[in-house]
Amino acid sequence: MATLFVDKVDPQSGTSLEIGSSGDTITIPSGATIANSGTATGFGGTNTPAFHARGSGSQSATIGSSTKLTFGTEEVDTDSAFASDRFTVPSGKAGTYYIYSAARHNTQNGSGTSDVSLRIFKNGSFYNNHSMGYYDNTAQIDFSSVSAVINLAVSDYIEIYLYIDTGSNNAVYDDRMFLGYKLIT
Repeated sequence: MATLFVDKVDPQSGTSLEIGSSGDTITIPSGATIANSGTATGFGGTNTPAFHARGSGSQSATIGSSTKLTFGTEEVDTDSAFASDRFTVPSGKAGTYYIYSAARHNTQNGSGTSDVSLRIFKNGSFYNNHSMGYYDNTAQIDFSSVSAVINLAVSDYIEIYLYIDTGSNNAVYDDRMFLGYKLIT
């Protein structure tokens, strides 16, 4: 192994410079700094697909069963993967995803208790939830949220449901949201 000491290396043609060949490993030693003043490509990754959708009007939840929440306004949809109130993993984008949803809802129960659960469904089946209990007879306007880190394959889909076990007022307000993005792993 030989050491070459230079301050600058320029390609002979002035167009591009290649270091090493296919299969070689280029090592940057500990303590070294890489300073980039140009465009870096092929490093790291991107957090896409990414999507963010929000409600566009109030919605009623069916007491005693899971109600699929609707999200009529897309704020972000980098890969056109959000449609019909669900995110579907596009071709070539399998991986680990962060999923989050939040909803403001009204529950009122004359018996004094009500359980509310915001739920993530994967491929039509329950995956994860966050539950809250209420213990008085007055109208409760509260906020629920749920999040998960989920491994998703191509064509897997995610939907959000709200479950309210009992009550007389079951409004879900328009400031609900549903978002997610692929993690760089």
